[in-house]
Amino acid sequence: MADVLLLRRWSRYVSSMFSLNHISDFASLECDAIIDVRSPSEFAHDHVPGAINLPVLNDDERAQVGRIYKQVSSFAARKTGAALVFRNAAAHIETQLADKPGGWRPLVYCWRGGQRSGAFSWMLNQIGWPAQTLSGGYKSFRRTIVDYIYDNALPLRIIRLAGHTGTGKTELLAKVRARGLQSIDLEALAQHRGSLLGGLDTGQPSQKAFETRLAFELQGLDPSRPVLVEAESSKIGEVALPPALWNAMKSSPIIEVTAPLDARAHYLARAYASVLENGAELKRKLEPLRRFRGHEVVDHWHALIDQGDRVALCQSLADRHYDPAYSKTHREQGVRPIATFNMHAVSPDALDRAARELVWEVQSISI
Repeated sequence: MADVLLLRRWSRYVSSMFSLNHISDFASLECDAIIDVRSPSEFAHDHVPGAINLPVLNDDERAQVGRIYKQVSSFAARKTGAALVFRNAAAHIETQLADKPGGWRPLVYCWRGGQRSGAFSWMLNQIGWPAQTLSGGYKSFRRTIVDYIYDNALPLRIIRLAGHTGTGKTELLAKVRARGLQSIDLEALAQHRGSLLGGLDTGQPSQKAFETRLAFELQGLDPSRPVLVEAESSKIGEVALPPALWNAMKSSPIIEVTAPLDARAHYLARAYASVLENGAELKRKLEPLRRFRGHEVVDHWHALIDQGDRVALCQSLADRHYDPAYSKTHREQGVRPIATFNMHAVSPDALDRAARELVWEVQSISI
């Protein structure tokens, strides 16, 4: 009789696995929390969006178990690992999970959906929480991301928003989205402004984490409606756009926004204030441009930095570096905008007006 009860309990546990075949399957997932039990470094590299990290082995412990496996035996490694896993799992239950009510439904995953997630979800089930495990773990999740953004063409109607540096394209994307137009802010997903001085203090996500963010953003879009995307290069900082998106962008129509150089310089001085305030670091970032723009130009920029003249610096950077690079790219690609919006200033009012006109223009385009 005891064996029958044990078999029934095990069959219930096995049936509580969540199988992921496509990224859209997450929409049908019914759970109250997603728990990633991998080590902190694994979690930081990439994870399921919305997941919390409750590691059953931290980075040092994981390395310790690995050394025992190689130097002693698999049995010794499993024994040490089991002690650590259950000790850490018990600590999580006593702390982060202490306030969870009966009937709370977590989804648990680890690297392959094996021992770490299995042990933790078993413990949760014994308590009475109907825990599911992700079949195949993070590897299964990663496979769905790769399938979605690498192995298939994206069924999206993309329109690129182009313009010289300082025309407020990122703000325009946010404004048109607030007006109901579909848009993707690739720079926000990449945590980088997409230029030489575009690095943020937060640093960039890993390539895998960027692709995860991008895949979930793309999955939420309506293929029957156009999507406005800033005209980026194939890389934003250190992360690369996956081929499916890049190919779709290269063949998509372009809408261009323009503004006078002086107006763009004032806008850049405001938008890049945090970058411009650190003169020494700014000079360091500009040094590689000596090869392309010459010593005289870069020395002039250094002098403007020393003088604290941010507007003049931004105007010279745009005139001597960003604008020539933009024009060269467009000549090489043979870019011909389907529409152009000329702004006399890059101010909140001007951007609001441009956003209204952009929404009308994009909605009227037949692709």
